[in-house]
Amino acid sequence: MNEMIDRFGRIHNYLRISVTDQCNLRCVYCMPEEGLDFLESEHVMSFEEIEAVVKTGASMGIRKLRITGGEPLIRKDIELLIAKLAAIPGIDDIAMTTNGILLEKKAEALKAAGLNRVNISLDTLDPSKFRMISRNGGLDKVIRGIEAAARAGFHPIKINCVLLKGINENEIAKFLELSLNEPLHVRFIEYMPIGHADENWKKHYLPLSRVMEIAEDQGHHFARINDLQGNGPSEDYQIQGAQGTFGLIHPVSNHFCERCNRLRLTADGSLKPCLYWVDELNVRPLIGDEEALKQLFMKALDIKPLNHEMAAKLADENQSHQPTDRRMSQIGG
Repeated sequence: MNEMIDRFGRIHNYLRISVTDQCNLRCVYCMPEEGLDFLESEHVMSFEEIEAVVKTGASMGIRKLRITGGEPLIRKDIELLIAKLAAIPGIDDIAMTTNGILLEKKAEALKAAGLNRVNISLDTLDPSKFRMISRNGGLDKVIRGIEAAARAGFHPIKINCVLLKGINENEIAKFLELSLNEPLHVRFIEYMPIGHADENWKKHYLPLSRVMEIAEDQGHHFARINDLQGNGPSEDYQIQGAQGTFGLIHPVSNHFCERCNRLRLTADGSLKPCLYWVDELNVRPLIGDEEALKQLFMKALDIKPLNHEMAAKLADENQSHQPTDRRMSQIGG
């Protein structure tokens, strides 16, 4: 079996694909309030270009895909892309990360096209706080999207909650209860300094040790589990008697780079070895040249550093590489 192995011995079988840099929200940790200069349509990869890149990746060992954005459900006829990718030999798992706003209308079509799983971003259960974090409304739409995903048969359904100190940390207990009372898998994610490692990031960064403290303070009895499908870098736990689980994704306080198995494809066609560093390789001029694309994948592995050093940035220490100036929505969440 073909495998892509980097110079540190890490096997890469996972490609995250951003299909658009546009979004219908303006979340505080993802883009500035005024938004960003979005890509012109001719600079966004077509479905056929994405399909060609994935076919090459699959021939080299890519098995898992995640569709991201921006907000991927903004992309017209996104279910057609899912169907194309699901038909590629070697691809056996396709997931999507979405803010859920448009999911109610799309869930059934996505499932029928071959999407296996969904992760839904939800940072608060409070409508007014949702408007503040997302700089928009729509919490009710997200909830209906979650319900539609369940009706469509998606499993597991994961809820991505970015913790922000002083903003939503007082809801940790509510999210833990959500995993207790519903068959949902809540994943707490540390706020990352992608494209904006400034004082505001440091002000709102919260290490996930706080989640464990609150779980214990609430008197929950929980245990580590290892069998949740697609758990990736998440450390997953289940409260005794819970229908769902909760997980910790802590790229800053306890990074998981030594186990990294992923590459990223941006909406404008750049292959990124690491989310945090500036390094990118443009795939678009090489589409149609199978061997050249393969060499580009191998070059991406060759330039991938051992880790992203976000913790060094938090501590104001020197870093060995140049961080990206792209925001999360421009790379792919």
